[in-house]
Amino acid sequence: MITLLVKLFIKDRENINDAKVRRNYGMLGSIVGISLNILLFVIKYFAGVVSGSIAIMADAFNNLSDAGSSVITLVGFQFSGKKPDEEHPFGHGRMEYISGFIVSMAIILVGFELAKSSVGKILAPTPVDSSGLTVAILILSIIIKIYMTLYNRRIGRKIDSEAMKATATDSFSDAIATLVVLLSIVVMKTTGIAIDGWCGIVVALFILYAGYSAAKNTMSPLLGRMPDPDYVNQIKEIVLAHEEISGIHDLIVHDYGPGRVMISLHGEVAGNGDIFKIHEAIDLIENELNTKLGCEAVIHMDPVAVEDEEVQRMRAKVEELIKNISPEITIHDFRLVKGPTITNVIFDAVVPYKFSLSDEAVKREIEKRITDTWENCHPVVKVDKSFV
Repeated sequence: MITLLVKLFIKDRENINDAKVRRNYGMLGSIVGISLNILLFVIKYFAGVVSGSIAIMADAFNNLSDAGSSVITLVGFQFSGKKPDEEHPFGHGRMEYISGFIVSMAIILVGFELAKSSVGKILAPTPVDSSGLTVAILILSIIIKIYMTLYNRRIGRKIDSEAMKATATDSFSDAIATLVVLLSIVVMKTTGIAIDGWCGIVVALFILYAGYSAAKNTMSPLLGRMPDPDYVNQIKEIVLAHEEISGIHDLIVHDYGPGRVMISLHGEVAGNGDIFKIHEAIDLIENELNTKLGCEAVIHMDPVAVEDEEVQRMRAKVEELIKNISPEITIHDFRLVKGPTITNVIFDAVVPYKFSLSDEAVKREIEKRITDTWENCHPVVKVDKSFV
């Protein structure tokens, strides 16, 4: 069904890099979710009234709350598509992450409530409604929730939406919870043993973990996570394909929501080159990044003494010394400033996170190796962390 609706209502549906197309995918998935959850609510509420089953009535209102979660996702996609304004010059794309986080909190709340009711059933077991109508409703609910899981997950992966992935997790949690209820009914009917309370505890733990995972995934981009390595490699390939750039460093990817990415980097250029030609090349690279990756780019020109053989020899030797500490450490912005008796060796060293040595220890070790190798050299080392 969702494939048919996509074909009917989303024009240029394969162009998912287009913000409007992406938003339409999210809104369509949310509207389908609202519709199916309301349908489940109506069926279960009617069945609950007819059969007098409290369990079905409770599950009906759970589906109504799920419809509310889909409404939150829908609103998130709607607001995330708003254009930048004077108060939010980088747009409103992060609203999608916020809506996904709210849905994950709803998942965790459901997990706590299920755990609470399950403990109550363990302490005071109650008969489980095992009528044919109840079983049929539960099976229908499982089928629909699995379908919702699949289409939400597919859309979430297609447009890389944490909000849709969180909604898929919510649907899957509901399907598992309902399946456990169905199994407990079968066990009760065949053996007379009431296990629904214990099963509820297991499902509650599963739902709580799913909610935690969804919250972590939606909060991570809000806090500023590392960018996708493939995206970083694309940036490097585009920039380094131009002969004016000999290397890049200090690459930062600023994520303001899907379709709203800004990047900044330092591009190493020949210090003796024509600054006007290099500036023109930088402009072309920034435009190319915008066209191919849909990002706003700012490139800082970093002059390198490519013609100074002494600097190049010194840099190569320093890199060799540092590789003996760890091949994971890289350097950039290397330059020599000569004085009457002392030469300042100035550069930045990039150290990975969770490195075995502290930044201060790395700095001391680098400085020691340089001074041990050259008596008349004074190292000026700044230790950095990579943003990609």
